Amino acid sequence: MPTSLSYVIWDVSPFLFPGVEFLRWYGLMWATGMIAGYKLLCHLCQKEALTVEQIDRLVQYLIIGIILGARLGHILFYDPIHYWNNPVELLPFRLEPHFHFVGLAGLASHGGVAGALIALYLYIRKYDQPMLWLLDRLTIAAALLGCFIRLGNLLNSEIIGVPTSVPWAFIFTRVDPLPRHPAQLYEAIFYLIICLVLYSIWKNTNWKNYHGLIFGFGLSLIFFQRFMVEFLKENQVAFEEGLAINMGQMLSIPMILLGVSIIIWSMRIPKSRVKV
Repeated sequence: MPTSLSYVIWDVSPFLFPGVEFLRWYGLMWATGMIAGYKLLCHLCQKEALTVEQIDRLVQYLIIGIILGARLGHILFYDPIHYWNNPVELLPFRLEPHFHFVGLAGLASHGGVAGALIALYLYIRKYDQPMLWLLDRLTIAAALLGCFIRLGNLLNSEIIGVPTSVPWAFIFTRVDPLPRHPAQLYEAIFYLIICLVLYSIWKNTNWKNYHGLIFGFGLSLIFFQRFMVEFLKENQVAFEEGLAINMGQMLSIPMILLGVSIIIWSMRIPKSRVKV
């Protein structure tokens, strides 16, 4: 078994600057991911139909939908009773024993997807844009955002992996002295690969003519890797200990099936007949 010297010793502070609680690496990664995703979305959409003004309006809807959906998803899926009994913890700050910023502790990717879809529906209702066409391009940008979010989790020493003896294991010293799978890094790498795969499909003029195909592939790939990496993660909440698969995996299965269904549907419906 490798000695501890062969492992990565991870002792990164979650704060950008000591004593400044509201400036955290996690928030910086979210912001950087949103900017990178926005730039990529502009690149994809401006080459075809949307103006910068239209993209800006769309992004405003999506940011609100993703953050609210991810936060509510964590509350509903992982710890609804706790938040019901402690509603003050819904807020990103505390007043006792003194005012201090704690951030949005707990964001669920499944809730973020649901929030984004609701926001997108409201957007297309108001501005009459093709939903599947937008979803195809948004999914590419979303995969890039997912990469940065998982890097933020790594910098926060959260969503850690199970103990392991592999030579690339991380010791998250802020958690415990055990070498663990860097599950956050695995997912970040997978998200980046998925982004590149989806972008390659978009570049192929024959494939991207099937509206919904990129969205279907994105859903399937993102949540398939999420399902698999969950086997290497510590459970996030206590009730998952007695389950054959954890909550993240249970929520991933319908997403994978939905993605596969959309792929099959999009391949069978000629572009000229697609109305959404």
